Amino acid sequence: MSAFDVAAAVCLLTGAALALTAGVGLMRFGTTLDRMHAGTKPQVLGVLMVLLAMWLHRPSWVYAGPLLLVGAAQVVTVSVAAYMVARADHRGQSAGDDGSPDE
Repeated sequence: MSAFDVAAAVCLLTGAALALTAGVGLMRFGTTLDRMHAGTKPQVLGVLMVLLAMWLHRPSWVYAGPLLLVGAAQVVTVSVAAYMVARADHRGQSAGDDGSPDE
């Protein structure tokens, strides 16, 4: 077992633990903004740690390109999704009782 294998195992376990804490936070927190924070911050770091573990398992430039592409897409799409959730929550809070926006 090489040092890369040990580092890959540590990164994989850390990433899985972060994904678990994100799931627990989504179930435990009450407000939308708290849930949004729990669903984005540890989840993205967890996915990036798993991707790093995948690269450490097979350290080659052949694998690095697709893994970097997936990591970049994860960072971009999670931030856009969090923005859309916050926007929808804000619009829902400012709507009247009948669901129509206040004027």
